[in-house]
Amino acid sequence: MKALLVVTLFSGLSFIFYGFSCLYSKKMKAEFIRFRIPKYRNITGLLQILGGSSLVIGYLMSVWWLAFVGALGLAVLMALGFFTRLRIKDSLPLSAPALLFSLLNAFLAFKFYTYI
Repeated sequence: MKALLVVTLFSGLSFIFYGFSCLYSKKMKAEFIRFRIPKYRNITGLLQILGGSSLVIGYLMSVWWLAFVGALGLAVLMALGFFTRLRIKDSLPLSAPALLFSLLNAFLAFKFYTYI
């Protein structure tokens, strides 16, 4: 259970940080223009904050359905991010984090589903 806590906190806090970065960082604004989806930057940031918060709160409060929904949403969001990077022909090293976070959150969703 301790490893699950570490992985959940890592993912959840990463997405909370990255979500705020999407909302307020000039670098992220430029990235979403490069991704050719600037109108989705704010909703992406909000979904990342919501998903990361759901992971952390759901785990710490043992509200497993909340952690499951957060993890599943983040897995889908990162899968879409990975395909967006492929669409704009980013290199594998640039695309890999999105794929890895998608797989990590899919794993977390599976684990939390077993607790429901």
